[in-house]
Amino acid sequence: MDKIQMEACGIEVSAKELVVALSGKKGEAVLSRFANTPAGHRQLLHTLTRGGRRVRVCMEATGVYGLDVALSLSAHPGIELMVANPRAVRHFAQATMRRSKNDQLDAVMLREFAMRMEFTAWTRPDENTLALWAIARRLEALTKQCTAEKNRQHAAAVSQAIPACVRASVARTLRLLLREIKKLRETARQYIAGDARLQRHYQLLRSMPGIGAISAIQILAELALLPTDRDVRQWVAYAGLDPREYSSGSSVNKRTRISKVGNRHLRCALFMPALVAIQCEPHLRGFYEHLVAAGKKKKQALTAVARKMLHAIFGMFRSDRPYDGNYVYALPVSITNLQAQKIA
Repeated sequence: MDKIQMEACGIEVSAKELVVALSGKKGEAVLSRFANTPAGHRQLLHTLTRGGRRVRVCMEATGVYGLDVALSLSAHPGIELMVANPRAVRHFAQATMRRSKNDQLDAVMLREFAMRMEFTAWTRPDENTLALWAIARRLEALTKQCTAEKNRQHAAAVSQAIPACVRASVARTLRLLLREIKKLRETARQYIAGDARLQRHYQLLRSMPGIGAISAIQILAELALLPTDRDVRQWVAYAGLDPREYSSGSSVNKRTRISKVGNRHLRCALFMPALVAIQCEPHLRGFYEHLVAAGKKKKQALTAVARKMLHAIFGMFRSDRPYDGNYVYALPVSITNLQAQKIA
């Protein structure tokens, strides 16, 4: 669709309300409000497409509060939808010298973002992928709660001041969390088994040392939302694992860090597999040790291993081949010969 012939629209999403900024007769922003409910979504869709109007809509990625309205709008052929990175939107607002912030101003600013910035259409995921994504996010939340309860159980066991009723409560809660995690893992496997592409990608993920069942589900769920035409650099940026340089002239030269401008759930899902991989996978361990020997801190080297694993996953998905460490990092000949001797 031609950008010139399409009207720009900004939508600020909250739990109960959608604040919408459209163009008036003189090109000014006109604000409307709709309930963030299925009925409100239908009213919004009717307003946006009235008279055969075609609209480009921009909204921020706000998780579950904006998911239903995004699905509703993206299904209409007369609407193009962009779900913008919140940090990019915030920087855009700063660049336009916005000093105040409220829902109305945010909707107007999102409309300007759609008009002035490069428009990247949102890719609508299928229902099976969405279900797997929701289960994976729930698994992540329950796993964190389970870890916290295990810590409380350990603390209660070594403290004489903690009464027995508290220990029993922690034990019951921990058993409940473990049951729920088990049920969700089984349900996630059913969704994966019902989709040939997801099933194959799950098998490829499990072929990589360090990636267990829960990590494979979480990584797969986050990557499944990505459009298939993305390259490996876009994968790395999506995970927020791309390096961010900060230097100017000869006096400002800060240490390079990862940007973290991306999906923190995917980034966190890669951390534990990377930690395990440097213990059990010789190629990734060799890569890690090479970076440490070159002067990198252990945390920096571990982050680089996570990024290397993401590169490997991209290669496995594209080539449809299981993990092969030789493509990840070439070990020195001396180490390779030593391993061969141990096998013999």
